[in-house]
Amino acid sequence: MQAAPAAAAAALTALSVLLTLDCLSAHRPPNNQIQQQTDETAQKKKNQPHIVFILTDDQGFNDIGYHNPTIKTPTLDKLAAEGVKLENYYVQPICTPSRSQLITGRYQIHTGLQHSIIRPRQPSCLPSHMDTLPERLREAGYATHMVGKWHLGFYRKACLPTRKGFDTFFGSLTGSVDYYSYESCDGKDLCGYDLHDDEGVAWGHEGKYSTTLFTQRARKILESHDPAERPLFLLLSFQAVHTPLNPPESYIYPFRDMVNVPRRNFAGMVSTVDEAVRNVTYALRKYGYYRNSVIIYSTDNGAQPFTGGNNWPLRGRKGTYWEGGVRGVGFVHSPLLRRRRRVSKALMHITDWFPTLVGLAGGNISQSQGLDGFDVWPAISEGRESPRKEILHNIDPLHKSPIEKKNQDEENWVKTLKTKVLKKVKKKKKVLKKPPKQKLAFKTKTTKKPQTFSHHASKPKSKPLFKKKLKPRLKSKPPPKAKKTKAHTWDRPLPNHRPHPKIGGTSSGSGTSRPKSPPPIQTRLKTKFRRTTSQNQNLSQSSRPKSKTLKLHSKSKSKRTFFPYQNRSQPGIPLIKSHPTLQFGLESLQPVWDTSVQAAIRVGDWKLLTGDPGHGDWVPPQMLPTSLPGRWWNLERSILYQKSSVHKNIWLFNITGDPYERHDLADQRPDVVQQLLARLAYYNQTAVPVYFPPDDPRANPSQHRGAWVPWVEEEEDEEGKYQGVYKKSNNKMKKKKKKKCMLCNLQSFFLKMSEGTVSSRI
Repeated sequence: MQAAPAAAAAALTALSVLLTLDCLSAHRPPNNQIQQQTDETAQKKKNQPHIVFILTDDQGFNDIGYHNPTIKTPTLDKLAAEGVKLENYYVQPICTPSRSQLITGRYQIHTGLQHSIIRPRQPSCLPSHMDTLPERLREAGYATHMVGKWHLGFYRKACLPTRKGFDTFFGSLTGSVDYYSYESCDGKDLCGYDLHDDEGVAWGHEGKYSTTLFTQRARKILESHDPAERPLFLLLSFQAVHTPLNPPESYIYPFRDMVNVPRRNFAGMVSTVDEAVRNVTYALRKYGYYRNSVIIYSTDNGAQPFTGGNNWPLRGRKGTYWEGGVRGVGFVHSPLLRRRRRVSKALMHITDWFPTLVGLAGGNISQSQGLDGFDVWPAISEGRESPRKEILHNIDPLHKSPIEKKNQDEENWVKTLKTKVLKKVKKKKKVLKKPPKQKLAFKTKTTKKPQTFSHHASKPKSKPLFKKKLKPRLKSKPPPKAKKTKAHTWDRPLPNHRPHPKIGGTSSGSGTSRPKSPPPIQTRLKTKFRRTTSQNQNLSQSSRPKSKTLKLHSKSKSKRTFFPYQNRSQPGIPLIKSHPTLQFGLESLQPVWDTSVQAAIRVGDWKLLTGDPGHGDWVPPQMLPTSLPGRWWNLERSILYQKSSVHKNIWLFNITGDPYERHDLADQRPDVVQQLLARLAYYNQTAVPVYFPPDDPRANPSQHRGAWVPWVEEEEDEEGKYQGVYKKSNNKMKKKKKKKCMLCNLQSFFLKMSEGTVSSRI
């Protein structure tokens, strides 16, 4: 009897266990579904390529073997020949702007870094709220590493590379470091050690050449990482070929026949980069990365001819917005390219790498608001048309040419545009007729020039003014002087007027020749400008009549504020009509842009520069033994260029037909000038205030054991501390004026440099 209840309890227990297992199996996905999800995850990891981005410093257009055979770069030439050469690729003219746009994918007008570079003592860096390329790649599952030069600010720990998305960092934080001692100076007397490992100072590496040291660290990263487990992103940012020019002597020897010593040393430094790239690509093959990798090679800006670099045949140099300063050397090498061994003419910019690489990695760029870059991988890999149609090179409201130059160039441009419009609408100029004697207000000078009249004069009669019967009256009793009244500028005759040069006329190296400068047409063009952060860069003529279509002013803000925008250069955004004056008359001929402001923009084939774009010389290869500018600097300086107008503020070039910028078309195509000026005004509406704070004495390396390290505590709100931008004191300006001969000092400097290098020649 007792066995029966026990058997029943056992049966109930077994039944409950079976029911529990059935419930669990019902909620658990089938084995084939689990296997499918696992396979999808593995396939996604397999499709994510390893990305190696190699960034050089100050390598010019003529400083690579496939552009110039005298520069020996066999590894780079081979990689570029087997990949895709980017021959319509643009960067920024100096270090910090290029690197900031690579990391953020935004124009520098949208990060507050429009002006100059970040200097070692400046409390400035990338905006704290803005996402970065390594952050988006890390979210996609990548291991992110950086080796080399940062130069994006380090005044607080939040600015360091390890706080901006990189898992590890090894390199320098400032812009110019000695290749052996790793000493970086901000001025002559303020120097400190600058080599860091993650967030600490990497002492004890003195005597090791930085290019070699960075390559060794890159190979160590590749060796320690498992390519099958996790995709890799490596930013290898070489300090080379930036000054100082001191490569190992073994790399200089192959160029011993070069008589120009700076060029010889520079070529040796390019060879060190070529060897470093060879070692990195060898490691990619050795450790199993290569078959699923993308190698990108790019410079950060153009070369400086005074220090051995060369941009021939492009115009300009580093620090300028001519093609020599912004046209970058670059190529992509990858087994994943669908069309290889070709040259790409697709328009690309350094901001495009952000969306391109995030998209290639399978990441999500929808969370990155305000990107100015485009995904150009189809254009690179398949040869499709580039989605990019225009490039805003920059708008720098703190870099302005003198007001006199601005007014004169605007007067010439307005006069040209007026002439074109008058021809289009077929309005004939009418000679003003003689008013009644009581209201006569013309000048008594006998000349063939048209005379100026007041708007208060009554309607003239049909006969012309200049008749002999007026002479007795003029001799006996001159007419009373008329009260000065403000006449409209278009009604005022132009003194010393000369016919506008015909379309298709010859042009000099720097632009078409202009007639002698007439007196100012509009006194309203002269305005005062304040270089303050609180402005939204009042770049339109503030004293002119306000335009109804363009509002160029915004509310002042002390901190770096940012506006929502997305790809302002999208093809879908229509350009402003170039000739509104042909339909609406002369009232809308007011310029829409302050042409004294340094700015540059590329739209389609056209490129416009305003303000002071920098030295616009064509510097040939350094073939002479001396580096003094007097002997070889002027080889391409034509007489026409030397006699060009000093008041010029507007340049226009068709870059597709004239890639070397030798024919200025600003006078011949005022309609295009008007359209591109409107685009500059449009971009300026989205700009944030410039953030360029003064130097902070707390950054002195002597206060930090002789090294450059972060000096501001995280609790301090340094980013919103400065209401204005950094302005040099009057005392410094006075000291600069005391310099008697800048050219003499420059020649003396390069003479000493040449003598020092020649004394130690091989």
